[in-house]
Amino acid sequence: MPNRSNKLRLDLIETGGIALFASLCSLCAGLYAWSAAVSAVRAPSESAWLEKAYGPSHYSRDVEEWVIRDFFKDQRDGLFVDVGAGDYRLDSNTFYLEERLGWHGIAVDPLRELEADYRKYRPHTRFFALFVSDVSGSQAEVFVSDRFSQRSSANRESAGLQGGKIAEISVPTVTLTDLLNLHGISHIDLLSIDIELSEPKALKGLDIDRFRPRLVCIEAHQQVRQQILDYFAKHGYVLIGKYLRADALNLYFTPLS
Repeated sequence: MPNRSNKLRLDLIETGGIALFASLCSLCAGLYAWSAAVSAVRAPSESAWLEKAYGPSHYSRDVEEWVIRDFFKDQRDGLFVDVGAGDYRLDSNTFYLEERLGWHGIAVDPLRELEADYRKYRPHTRFFALFVSDVSGSQAEVFVSDRFSQRSSANRESAGLQGGKIAEISVPTVTLTDLLNLHGISHIDLLSIDIELSEPKALKGLDIDRFRPRLVCIEAHQQVRQQILDYFAKHGYVLIGKYLRADALNLYFTPLS
């Protein structure tokens, strides 16, 4: 017959061991979390080198302005085409170029109410209230949240991320090739495209082999990223690797030759 005192002793040891093991696990988890936090504080940001060179502030939503300035080395008097331009200054990839470096160009956005500020504050930018697509002369349905009325999207779900009431408006479409031809533009230094999942359609309507932008900054959500990569590979553009980890959302392309 088993000794009851021995069994009790073993139960106590087993219980104590489990408690000790749990405490050690908790301690390890705490040490891991602390270590991760310390590493995060100590680890330099992937864009720190850009901020050091061009910061600390910027007009663009994230680091786009710094990347563009780095690529062109603050070159003066360039020409940009800004598709999905939004507000003349807020979250703008091109405001600094015009304001500080003497660039000029075209801004395209579906929201006509943005035009007055472009006329007032961006005298070297021609603004067009159009939706850039793969066909001209049609109509696109665009969605706008009343919580962020300076941004629009052809994707209702994207517009809904802002919350609030969603309004639907109809906007004339244009291809980039037609727009550039109409206004006598034969070359582009910077092409910036941010139109919430409609980027592949905009690219289909661009004769990129003729206009050959020196730098393309393009928003590339997961749903359309492969289409964008395939398009630029087909047309002899390369992805600029040094900007990949500094900007997780946009891709930057330049001609291979």
